[in-house]
Amino acid sequence: MSELRTFRIAAIPADGVGTEVVAAGRAVLDALAAGSEEAFAFDWQEFDWGCEYYARTGKMMADDGLDRLKDFDAIYFGAVGWPSVPDDVSLWGLRLKICQNFDQWANVRPVHFLPGVVSPLRKADDTELDWVVVRENSEGEYAGLGGRNLSGRGPGGEVAVQSSLFTEVGCERIIRFAFDLARTRSRRKVSSVTKSNAQQYGMVLWDDVFKRVAAEYPDVETESVLVDAMSAKFVLKPEDLSVVVASNLNADILSDLGSALAGSLGLAASANLNPERRFPSMFEPVHGSAPDIAGQGLANPIGAVGSAALMLEHFGLPDQAARLNKAIETVTGAGILTRDVGGTASTEDVTKALIDALGN
Repeated sequence: MSELRTFRIAAIPADGVGTEVVAAGRAVLDALAAGSEEAFAFDWQEFDWGCEYYARTGKMMADDGLDRLKDFDAIYFGAVGWPSVPDDVSLWGLRLKICQNFDQWANVRPVHFLPGVVSPLRKADDTELDWVVVRENSEGEYAGLGGRNLSGRGPGGEVAVQSSLFTEVGCERIIRFAFDLARTRSRRKVSSVTKSNAQQYGMVLWDDVFKRVAAEYPDVETESVLVDAMSAKFVLKPEDLSVVVASNLNADILSDLGSALAGSLGLAASANLNPERRFPSMFEPVHGSAPDIAGQGLANPIGAVGSAALMLEHFGLPDQAARLNKAIETVTGAGILTRDVGGTASTEDVTKALIDALGN
C-alpha cells in the first residue's frame, strides 16, 4: 500500500460569501479524499481573519499571521472586503499582504466555458473556447509604491502619486512561466499584453524581455497586443487565444472579462503561485465577497471548487484535479446552476451535486 499523503491546508474564508464557498470547497475536497482509498487526505486549520477580525482588533490578520502560515502546504482563501472597511485597507491588510510577502508572483486564471452555462458570447455556441490568463502578481501597477501629500494646501490641493514598478527579473519570470505553460497545451501560443505605446518605460521593458525570452521557445507562437485591442479580441476572436500573459492590472481586468464571457465571475478559479515553493501558494475564487448575497445560500461555489482543482494540480495530483473538473462539468451540464448563471440551485444544492458526481 502507498503511504497516505496528508496536505496541511490553511483555510481563510475571510468575508461575505467567502465563508460559504470555502465551506463548500472543503466539503467537496474531503469527499474526494474519502474516495481516494486513503491515497491522500487534508488536515485543515481555519483562520478567522478578515473584516470582522478588523472590527475587533483594528487589523486584518494577526501580527504573526505570516509566520503561522508559512509552513502550510497551501492556503485556501475565500474573499476579502466588507462595506464597513475601506477596500484598500481590507485588500492590502490580508490578501495582498500574503501574496507579496510569500512572493506568489504567478497568478493563473483559467477561462473555462462550461456545459449548461449560457455565455453572452454568441461564438461560444459553436466554437471550442478555452484559454488561460497568466498575471504578473508581485509588482507592476499593484506594487504599492507612492503616497499622498501636500494636504496642507487646503481643499483641492492634495497630491497623490502611484508608481508602477517593472523589473527585468519580474517580467522575465512571469513571461517564461507563460511559455512553459503554453508548451503543456494543445495550442502552443503566448499572447503578450501591454500598453507600451503610451507607457514607454515599464511596458517597453516588458516588450523587450518578451522578445528575448520568445527567442528561446521557437516551438511556441507569439503575438504582442495592446490591452485595448486585446479586450476587443477577447470578444471578437477568442478562438485565437491560448495563454495570455500580462501585467498585474491588465491581467486582472482581462481575466474578469474572460470569466464574464464564460458566464459569470462565480465560475472563475485562480491560483497565486510561488513556483519555487519557498512559501505556500494560495488558491481562491475571484468573485469577491458579494455583500449583497452573503449569508443567503446563493453564492456559486464553482469558482472555489475550480480553485481547489488548481491546488490539486499544484500538489502533483493531476488525475484528482481532472476528477474535480469533470464533476463540475457534470453538474453544470445537468442544469444544476446557481442564480448568477440563470439557475435556481442554492450553494448547498450545487455542493451536494458535486459530491454526488464524484461518486460516478
